[in-house]
Amino acid sequence: MQRGELCWTNFPPPTGLRPALLLMRDSAYSYRASVTVAPVTRRIRDIASEVKIGLEEGLDQPSVVNLDDIITLSKARIRNKIGFLSEAKMQLVEEAIRYCLALPPYRARF
Repeated sequence: MQRGELCWTNFPPPTGLRPALLLMRDSAYSYRASVTVAPVTRRIRDIASEVKIGLEEGLDQPSVVNLDDIITLSKARIRNKIGFLSEAKMQLVEEAIRYCLALPPYRARF
């Protein structure tokens, strides 16, 4: 598991199995029992909280990462890897997260 990876994820009912984007820092995956993800959906609304993805990332249809619905789940709910987002797409994800949470631009503290 690593940040930027798309995986099949078993969400709680009624959602069920769908793709999700892994969002946590890479160092956390080795010791955390849970992971923070954003669901992927084919319902494209063209809003600032979505990042468009598709064939290039390993999906079979145009979709979006929905950053309005970030959720933390047990690692056991993560299934097979689908693909990976490029650095450019991950920058768009970061911008969408800042938008959703009304955060100023991120500034590294370390």
